[in-house]
Amino acid sequence: MNYIGIDIGGTFIKAGLVDENGKIIKHSSIETKATRKAERVIEDMIKQIRDLTDGAEYKSVGIGCPGSIYSDTGTVEYSNNLYWRKVPLGQMLKDELKKPVFVSNDANVAALGEAKFGAGKGYTDVVMVTLGTGVGMGIVVDGKMFEGYRSMGGEGGHMVIRENGARCTCGRRGCLEAYASATALIRETLNAMMIDKNSLMWEFCGNDLNKVDGRTSFECAKRGDATAQKVVDEYIKALSDGVINIINIFRSQAIIIGGGVSAQGAYLTHPIQQYVDKYRYGGRESLPVKILTAELGNDAGILGAASLGFGA
Repeated sequence: MNYIGIDIGGTFIKAGLVDENGKIIKHSSIETKATRKAERVIEDMIKQIRDLTDGAEYKSVGIGCPGSIYSDTGTVEYSNNLYWRKVPLGQMLKDELKKPVFVSNDANVAALGEAKFGAGKGYTDVVMVTLGTGVGMGIVVDGKMFEGYRSMGGEGGHMVIRENGARCTCGRRGCLEAYASATALIRETLNAMMIDKNSLMWEFCGNDLNKVDGRTSFECAKRGDATAQKVVDEYIKALSDGVINIINIFRSQAIIIGGGVSAQGAYLTHPIQQYVDKYRYGGRESLPVKILTAELGNDAGILGAASLGFGA
């Protein structure tokens, strides 16, 4: 039996026809055009599903959507990326397609995809930390998503790791997101470059500050630039503090690092692993926790969403 998995983003809506073994049989991607009314976006999504299946049978539709989602009703309570408030997404698709529809937060769904079919395969308890514009977190416990009351859980990016620290977009100071997001990494890279005008990072970006991205400090640190290395070290320290907090709370078997910064692979995960082994509660005498790099890329959301309907 096949299933539909949909990953709604602010720019694109990605969908896939997925079999029960996690193989994506067919892909589809359309522009979200998020500034339109929700009804227009959903109309396009319904057409996308019909074009994707082309009359073929499928059992259910699973959707990963950014924002606060009431998964029991499939309602998008609030999504700033889509400009949606109280949109009954699940019910609207169910009425039109006459199929079961499951909706959850996109970070939770991506974590489920990685846990079932990606880096977390073989583990029952994992947490995925996604490093992008913000810091997302998805939790899988005993093979199932943990969403918290009214599906509002998993905002690990907003734990405070530095008292009276940098201001976060949520309004608080010192959040993990304010130090470990790609946005924070770029901010600190720019700050370091303004202090050290001789840093290799200037040459790397062609003396154009608009070209500074999440790769700049890491790639220049690999080439021996001391200023870039300091940015990387401070970034990894902040991220590691957040990861240890997550481990101490959930005692997961593995932490999966995803998002754009995760492209650094072992250069990122190895020092986090060393820090975690040394400083997590119980230290090296406690149960080991693996720090892994996400494997599925953009497919994690599609696969996780599709799997919401497995066994339903």
